[in-house]
Amino acid sequence: MDTGLVEQAQRGNREAFGLLAVPLGDRLFRVAHRILRDADLAADATQQALVSIWRDLPQLRDPARFDAWSYRLLARACYAEGRHERRWAPSLHVMSTDDPIGTVDGTSLVIDRDQLERATRRLSIDHRTVVVLHYYLDLALAEISELLGVPIGTVRSRLRYAMRGLRAALDADARPAQEAIR
Repeated sequence: MDTGLVEQAQRGNREAFGLLAVPLGDRLFRVAHRILRDADLAADATQQALVSIWRDLPQLRDPARFDAWSYRLLARACYAEGRHERRWAPSLHVMSTDDPIGTVDGTSLVIDRDQLERATRRLSIDHRTVVVLHYYLDLALAEISELLGVPIGTVRSRLRYAMRGLRAALDADARPAQEAIR
């Protein structure tokens, strides 16, 4: 992160903020999408976070902490959007046919990804947030605690329950449908 750009943006330089916002917006969107599991909600949360970043940037004390501070504002925006969560609609992505995958490996990869997606959707937004911050952004539990403004014990608890929920959901999906009927 270029702290010089952050400092210029803090003084109201829109061009400097634009140079920060473009790559930052992409990163924020990817994190928001992993938390909210919906592209439209993630786009709304990202936009809200960027607006908050611009508005609150003059109050940032340490420009070197810009990234962590930005993720904190994104987490708040994700929580706000998660409260207004819409009904799930499938999100279809066109896959490239230029790089053919073996049918067995490709099919199992899609099935695994689909099962993980369904299991993740069953988690609360609090649990998904901790999982994404820890496993996707590779943040330490202490960093997540600081970022979310909750005790580290709460972060550990949320991560433990999230992982337990993911395992239970994956196990339930793995059982044959006939066993569920019995």
